[in-house]
Amino acid sequence: MQIKGELRKMPVHLNHDNLVEYQLLFYHTNQKTELSVLANDFIGSQITFKFTGNIYCISCGIKTVSSFNQGFCYNCFKNSPESAECIIRPELCRAHEGIGRDVAWEQINHNQPHIVYLAATDAIKVGITRKSNIPARWIDQGASEAIILAETPNRYEAGIIEVALKSTFVDKTNWRTMLTNQIDTSIDLESKKWELEEILPSDISQYISDEDQLTPINYPVIQFPEKVSSVNLEKQPEITGKLMGIKGQYFLFENGKVMNIRRHTGYEVEFIVE
Repeated sequence: MQIKGELRKMPVHLNHDNLVEYQLLFYHTNQKTELSVLANDFIGSQITFKFTGNIYCISCGIKTVSSFNQGFCYNCFKNSPESAECIIRPELCRAHEGIGRDVAWEQINHNQPHIVYLAATDAIKVGITRKSNIPARWIDQGASEAIILAETPNRYEAGIIEVALKSTFVDKTNWRTMLTNQIDTSIDLESKKWELEEILPSDISQYISDEDQLTPINYPVIQFPEKVSSVNLEKQPEITGKLMGIKGQYFLFENGKVMNIRRHTGYEVEFIVE
């Protein structure tokens, strides 16, 4: 198999066995078409990514020399609502006030119900995402399991809760421990959730969700590496090896090398499966 196209963030699906199914997505800016293939099928096979040298902005579609913030040209990085500061710091969001880089886009994406969640890996992580983005967000971060903590009417309110919990929980994933599958099996997310209900201020605790379902997540991995080394197409234009698994948005190769597919959003490649 050989496919040429621009990489995109992998769409994910959690099947009935709580196993993640990954789609490797290739976009063609000039034709405005895309092709996706089930990446799980390539695990155990020798695969190759060959970088053509072309990078396309995922927002405006122009060819760019450098990629900013996982897929933007510099102009879109500075001006697109998809790369606004409130993406990283949701407590700064003003979509609910009708304010933003693109008010219409903000209303569709940020002035919508958001979920504050607790996720488990080697530690408990707090995070937020649109309600419609569950469980994809948990999968992208490589969580072993997750639970809904609160549901808010917009991104701003979710950000306020996240800020309140940052002193207690981490809000960033340690990608090395995640990819070596270092999991703290003693974590009890359900108990921790209801402990928080008792200590959070009333203006925050009003958003606590009654949903107490714990979602376990399994990843298609033959063998996890003991140590990982990140590779990228700018430093190594041809990345090849036996694919041992996929976790988060990473391809795990036999030799411990890992490739972040999302980091290469907009990169045009030739993808070869032997």
